[in-house]
Amino acid sequence: MISQFFVLSQRGDNIVFRDYRGEIQKGSAEIFFRKVKFWKGEESEEAPPIFNLDGVNYIHVKVAGLLFVATTGINVSPSLVLELLQRIARVIKDYLGVLNEDSLRKNFVLVYELLDEVIDFGYPQTTSTELLKSYVFNEPLVIDAARLPALGPAAMFMQGAKKMPGTAVTKSVIAIEPGGRKREEIFVDVIEKISVTFSSSGYILTSEIDGTIQMKSYLTGNPEIRLALNEDLSIGRNGSSIYGYSSSTGGGMVILDDCNFHESVQLDSFEVDRKLTLIPSDGEFPVMNYRMTQEFKPPFRINALIQEAGALKAEVILKVRADFPSNITANTIMVQMPLPSYTTRVSFELEPGTVGNTTDFKEGTKRLEWGLKKIVGGSEHTLRAKLTFNQESHGNIMREAGPVNMTFTIPMYNASRLQVRYLEIAKKSKTYNPYRWVRYVTQANSYVARL
Repeated sequence: MISQFFVLSQRGDNIVFRDYRGEIQKGSAEIFFRKVKFWKGEESEEAPPIFNLDGVNYIHVKVAGLLFVATTGINVSPSLVLELLQRIARVIKDYLGVLNEDSLRKNFVLVYELLDEVIDFGYPQTTSTELLKSYVFNEPLVIDAARLPALGPAAMFMQGAKKMPGTAVTKSVIAIEPGGRKREEIFVDVIEKISVTFSSSGYILTSEIDGTIQMKSYLTGNPEIRLALNEDLSIGRNGSSIYGYSSSTGGGMVILDDCNFHESVQLDSFEVDRKLTLIPSDGEFPVMNYRMTQEFKPPFRINALIQEAGALKAEVILKVRADFPSNITANTIMVQMPLPSYTTRVSFELEPGTVGNTTDFKEGTKRLEWGLKKIVGGSEHTLRAKLTFNQESHGNIMREAGPVNMTFTIPMYNASRLQVRYLEIAKKSKTYNPYRWVRYVTQANSYVARL
């Protein structure tokens, strides 16, 4: 299986290192980071998740700014190792509460104990947070919440008028509140990553949603949970159910192409009332994964125009319109556009009164970048960029520029309209009333506009 496992910081510092089989040369972590840092590929500026160097296979994922890496000298299943790395990161996060460089350094004894139970001689044993509780006895050292980065709107849990900062869920699953009290809370995230491609005239060419319902439980005794979704939810392109029966609901329904459920989910009543019943395990886990390719309204419209403005000049006009309600705000928006290779200088012009925007021209990669701190629903934003060339374009600007790429996060919004109608907990007594928090987040997986 794998020979080594290590975690590197963004600077290349070796935070965690475990050599399980002694087959790979020393210094592999440094070799890996140097290769990734100065990667030069034909199709990408970033190193792929899997590559071979001097007979060693390096497989890695990036989680919370950290590089989780496995090495092996034999031919193994790449998808298996990638999934293993993701699960190791998830288990560590479950135990530490927050996953970053500081928490790993403060809890390195606990992390090594976890690794020794998760992997034995290079072979994975278990990645279940619940099962590991029987073998792991070190307690986590909690990171001071004041030292964490400031939280934006995306890190806000909401339930009606109640609001809770995202740090509420960044605690260990085995942590106990001051005074010896157990936390009685449950968190549900509906996270959707959307992929949309627009034509040069603004029409949608392709659109897809990859979604997941994540759950993290701090309930004592693992009580039964009932999670109800849209009553008009239909599974399958033809409106059929997961068992092949025809759906009786009418137009306007939420139609998912396919979905899969966590092993703990019981689907006995799902066909009748779209209710999922489960006993949540410790740690964070996906209750349901789903995919949707039916037509949906994209949250943003992008219009891009590039035209010559002289022998060695051109002008780019980018417009971004938010097509979602005004009570919703998107944040961490980044618009990128590759420019012709002979571009030497770019000057930017924003709308009067614009606040919180950043503009940059990456000369090494010939890329225009436009960052917006936040966008309120219904608003429109425009950027003008004047390009200077070192040679005439000869009418090739359109072929050498673009497409426009956009990344963003929209809290409390989901494009598929999939909703959690209610979250019910089997009560132990009349006084048992734990907190229930539900959050919706939409992120850009691939949001592209062609010129």
